[in-house]
Amino acid sequence: MSADRIASAVTRIEAAMARIDAARESLGDSEARGSGSSARVVELVNVHEKLREQVAESLRELDALLATLEE
Repeated sequence: MSADRIASAVTRIEAAMARIDAARESLGDSEARGSGSSARVVELVNVHEKLREQVAESLRELDALLATLEE
């Protein structure tokens, strides 16, 4: 995988994480105004955190792969 493709992938991942954050904040705001359940918000926050951890792990794997390819 070329450096340009990796940089592009990282950019897309970061953009996705920003969209997830915005959606979570938006949902949190609308849930706070409406009669939504706090259990659903907690569930979504947990899913969000799990996705963040998975993305972070993927980035670590990409870093390791790049380090191996650069040797």
